[in-house]
Amino acid sequence: MCQLLGMNCATPTDITFSFRGFSQRAGITSDHSDGFGIAFFEDKACRLFVDNQSAVESPIAELIRNYPIKSRNVIAHIRKATQGKITLENSHPFIRELWGRQWIFAHNGDLHGFDPKLTGKFTPVGNTDSERSFCYLLDQLVAKFGFVEPSLEEIFSVLEEISPKVAEYGTFNFCLSNGKALFSYATTKLHWIVREYPFKPARLIDLDVEVDFSAVTTPDDRVAVITTEPLTDNEQWQAYQPGEMILFQHGKPIQHATTHVERLAREAADPSLKRVTKADQY
Repeated sequence: MCQLLGMNCATPTDITFSFRGFSQRAGITSDHSDGFGIAFFEDKACRLFVDNQSAVESPIAELIRNYPIKSRNVIAHIRKATQGKITLENSHPFIRELWGRQWIFAHNGDLHGFDPKLTGKFTPVGNTDSERSFCYLLDQLVAKFGFVEPSLEEIFSVLEEISPKVAEYGTFNFCLSNGKALFSYATTKLHWIVREYPFKPARLIDLDVEVDFSAVTTPDDRVAVITTEPLTDNEQWQAYQPGEMILFQHGKPIQHATTHVERLAREAADPSLKRVTKADQY
């Protein structure tokens, strides 16, 4: 399966430290080498970089490792293909426009038999289960709210209801952002951490690099990092519970909910218990 990296910040911040370690998992410390992508929001719009080369070999990834693009919301993805060919159109993150904003989505997992009826407002370009699930989530938001942009709390409520139903088809870990905040959901494996004043040194697991954040930050800075596996070995990362959704804004979690925890935990321990059934809305 794939790996996710997200960042939500109180002030514009670069992700070069985290991405250097994360990108090593695309062929050096792990085998997620079937493409990569990263998106940096600038208010309503974002810079999106994708490549069907691995993040170890891609010249675009080398640019990201060395060019400190600053943003309040960033989503990155390294792919290990389970569905869909290794092509550019199947590289995450995916992008769509809704309510006059660009939305970015990246998924880790595998959804079996997931083929929901889409309205046509959002259509997959590639052939991955991940992009289908993104289009479906956006369809459901439009069905609920129409053309009037809702609050973050209202969006969270709909995602909280829909995500467990999609997860009935398999593993559904994702990061989603509209530039205002970052939504995240995990059925199996995600971790998060908040770095804030007083900042401390952090040491990467996948690369012999350490940064003393106290030397390059101010008291106004605060950064939340979300990733499949912890990136550092000297910080205390928090693991998501199965079925947990967290909304990050201004570099910290502002809302969370946990759904179907016991069922998802049993299925994670014993995959033979996993239900592959269609939810009522499909």
